[in-house]
This record gives sequence, structure tokens and C-alpha cells, in this order.
Amino acid sequence: MRSARSSLAAACVLLAVSVLAAPALKAQGADAGSIAGVPTRAVTVATGLENPWSLAFLPDGRLLVTERPGRLRVVGRDGKLSAPVRGLPPVHAEGQGGLLDVVLDPDFARNRLIYWSYAEPRSDGAGTAVARGRLVSDLSRVERVEVLFRQQPSGTGNNHFGSRLAFAPDGTLFITLGDRYSMRDKAQDLSTTIGKVVRINSDGTIPGDNPFRDRAGARPEIWSYGHRNVQAAAFSPADGKLWTVEHGARGGDEVNIPQAGKNYGWPVITYGRDYSGARIGEGTAKPGMEQPVFYWDPSIAPSGAAFYGADRVPAWKGSLFVGALAGMALVRLSLDGDSVVAEERLDLGKRVRDVRLGPDGALWLAIDDSAGEIVRIEPAR
Repeated sequence: MRSARSSLAAACVLLAVSVLAAPALKAQGADAGSIAGVPTRAVTVATGLENPWSLAFLPDGRLLVTERPGRLRVVGRDGKLSAPVRGLPPVHAEGQGGLLDVVLDPDFARNRLIYWSYAEPRSDGAGTAVARGRLVSDLSRVERVEVLFRQQPSGTGNNHFGSRLAFAPDGTLFITLGDRYSMRDKAQDLSTTIGKVVRINSDGTIPGDNPFRDRAGARPEIWSYGHRNVQAAAFSPADGKLWTVEHGARGGDEVNIPQAGKNYGWPVITYGRDYSGARIGEGTAKPGMEQPVFYWDPSIAPSGAAFYGADRVPAWKGSLFVGALAGMALVRLSLDGDSVVAEERLDLGKRVRDVRLGPDGALWLAIDDSAGEIVRIEPAR
């Protein structure tokens, strides 16, 4: 049984083994401090992107990168940016909205399908949507585009769209969704997909074993609920479980392992306070609502996460790496089963929007700042 949040708060402080001082990235191949005792360097792969949000590796080593204003780019092995890939639908590029995550179909080598999430402009506002399309062989456009999922209802605000996409080992697609900021009470409402993690098949249909498929009044795509703004999702290579990381308000960023049908509490329980300093909800615990695996207070503004499952750096294997926007760091969480046992931070002085494990065994980051960089973190020797 997990301890109460007050106990977990103390544990988080005790588990933060170190915050490693490191210089901001200044040049290609700059020293970047150590992770788990391994000296690293930060290699700038590409620059000149506008609010890069997500990375996806193509089989030939090139990268797909989303830019929040609505462009999908290809980054060549030489770091050069392509012209925007044609064929994507319009996006609502206001506030935190725009073009968000991108992932390849597990069978991309055969079907060339890619999936992306985005803030979709609608007649009654905007909402997170997920589409897929076929990336043509010269990478210039996507064709046969179809929208597989639309968050309901729409909202008129420009914040908290989520959203990460993650394919499960069984081929189903998980989508993380924000509470749209002004609609946070609907995170507890099963008739909406506000503040939820949802699960669909790759063609947009609903899996037969989804937890609310047969409940009257509930959206059948819902997997878990009571989430605030989940911008990180990754499956553990050890046991195939989904891990998510979500933004709190002032404090209360959470790491969770969302289970089918479970309620993760927002906004009834949280350790965060409102931006005004006011209390949110009823406290930090309530029967029937799940406790997080780990949390941060103060907030680091987490976005993007990846498990390290490569052999290149044995000291990192099994760790969960999380990007930090406000924290301007790459955070390593050491795990023991479903528990976080230690935290350390590689301070970069950069807003880390996404984290991916590359086929080379390095950690690749999307840096969401004025330079618009893609940065590779690798062993210095």
C-alpha cells in the first residue's frame, strides 16, 4: 500500500540524491555534467526550429520533429531541416495549442503510417485531436489523412491540451489529455474526455476490454481519469506498464502508473496550490483516489519522458528520464519496480520539451526555447 501524500512529500526530499550543477549548452559537444556518475556531453544536432514539441526516429536515422505553430519537419542526418511536410490539417496554434506529439506506427516499415496529436480548431472552440496518415517515401507529404479521435467537449481556452501518444505492447494507442485549464472539474466526469488518459485501437476503434466500455454514460475510450495535464507517457521495457508524468499547478507535478478504471484525483486531491496560492480541492488523499508514485514540489513543469533500455550506458539502464521546462533540466528517476528510489538532475539551462531514447543509445531532447534546438546527450567518453 502506498503511503499518504504527506509521507510521500518527505520521501521525495530524501530521495533527491543530488542536483548536478552543469553549464548551459553553449556549443556542439559541450560538457554537460554527469548522470549516474557518467560524464556526458551535449551535442547540438539542429537549430532554428520554432517551439519543437516532439521527436520520432525514422528507420534511416532521420528525425520527424513537430513545431507547435503547425509544421512537421524532417531533420536530416546532417542536421538540416526540410521544408514543412505537406498534408497536415490546420491546427489551433494559440497559447499552449498547436501541433503536439508524433509517433510512428509499430509497423511503419510496411505501412508508413504516422500519428500526431494537435489542438484542433472547431466552430465552438478547440480540442485535442489525433490523426494518422501515410508518409510518402520522399517524406514531402502525408496522404490518406484521417482523424481517429477528438477530445470532447471543445473548450474556448488555449491551455492544457496534453498530449502524448504511446503505443502499448499489444498495439493499442494511449492518448493523454489535459483538463483544458478552465474545465478542470470535468476531469472527474466520465461523460467527457477532459483530464483523461484514453486508449483506442490504431484505427480509432475502441478496444473490447476498455474499463468503461459498457458503463452507461461513460466515454468508452477512457482508460483512467482525474488527470490535470499529462505531457509525458512511456511504456516500461521491464514489464510493459504505462508511466505518465503530469503538470501540477504550484507544485504537485505527478508521476503515475495509470491503471484501467482508476481515479487519479485531480482536482479533488492534489499537492499543488492554485497560482494565486489558494487551496485546490479537499486535501492530499481521499478513499477511492490513487496516490502518485512520485511528485515534485516546487514544480519542475515536466514534459516528455523515456525509459532507458539501451546497453550503451549500463548505469542508466532501467531509469526513467523526464524533461523539465521550468526546471530547465533532464531528470533521472531511479526505479525499484513501481517505486522511485532516487532522483538526480542534469541542469542544462534549457527548456526540455521532449525526451527520446535514440537508436544510438543516446538521449535526444527537443529544446523549446528561442534557439529551437534538438540536442543529443551522450557519454563524454
